Amino acid sequence: MKIIGCDFHPSFQQIAMLDLATGEYTRKKLLHASGEAAEFYRRMRGEPVRVGVEATGSTRWFERLLEELGQELVMGDATRIRGLAPRKQKTDVRDADHLLDLLQRGQFPAIWVPSGEERDLRELVRHRHKLVQMRTRVKNQLQHVALNEGLQKKRQLWTQAGRQWLQQLQLPRWTQRRREDLLQLLEELGSKIGELDQAVAEAADQDGRVRLLQTHPGVGPVTALAFVLVVGDVARFRRSKHLTSYLGLIPSEDSSGSRRRLGAISKQGNTLVRTLLVEAGQSAARYDPELRRAYQRLCRTKQHTGTAKVMVARKLAVRLYWMLKTQRPYRPARRQDSPSHSVSA
Repeated sequence: MKIIGCDFHPSFQQIAMLDLATGEYTRKKLLHASGEAAEFYRRMRGEPVRVGVEATGSTRWFERLLEELGQELVMGDATRIRGLAPRKQKTDVRDADHLLDLLQRGQFPAIWVPSGEERDLRELVRHRHKLVQMRTRVKNQLQHVALNEGLQKKRQLWTQAGRQWLQQLQLPRWTQRRREDLLQLLEELGSKIGELDQAVAEAADQDGRVRLLQTHPGVGPVTALAFVLVVGDVARFRRSKHLTSYLGLIPSEDSSGSRRRLGAISKQGNTLVRTLLVEAGQSAARYDPELRRAYQRLCRTKQHTGTAKVMVARKLAVRLYWMLKTQRPYRPARRQDSPSHSVSA
């Protein structure tokens, strides 16, 4: 068997390879664009090969190549890999040697990697989210055009009557061109987002975990599907606080001795899921009495809605975690003074 520590870069990779059968040790720099790297791994087709790579972007083609060749790829936690480095000098050759050493000693900090199908569905959710952001920017620009002409309609601008008011405005030449182009973009984006919404709904309907999460008020197919695709097997999180840490929804901390300093949330993990949870939390707080009370209480205490929104998002993430772990649908919490909870005198 051959084990390879691979320091991966977008245009090349530095490898350190050890043949466990012969003890032969090899260092190489392999270019990607010329096909040198792909040819190197193809020459080992049929051999047992294990490649350790620090988790990074732009590796999709490399993963597909090794899967096609039947070779094992192990993704490692970048933070833990750097923490295990014994020396402060950092070069590509040292990094590759360090990865190989971790593989050889059985200390490589491997992480969970979603399947190819799950990654493709992530692209669906991400693409839809990006188009929604583009549509929001287009709407903001149209609102700016309307406000400059004294037309303050807010949400009414997107009704049929609002569109007619906007189109009937007498505008200078290039302002008129801007309005027409933006309206066309808005229509095209709306059509494309509608198609993606249908695709998300179909994907959500095929996954029992996603259907389960949608029983919670405020959680639609987009949020539920994104949560399942990013979290994966919920059993890999021993406690709910490990999940909220993974999603970056816990405070950053800089404590020393008995003095504890908590800052803003860490914002580690997947930005898209964190954003969707904050948005879904606002909807959930309108329908779930417990979340609504918690949100209103923190708004009064902190005088800042941003903190309250993050708090609701964290509570919602914990609820979704337990729904997946227990495989139980949403059940509204009962208040202690409700008829089903009698209070003894």
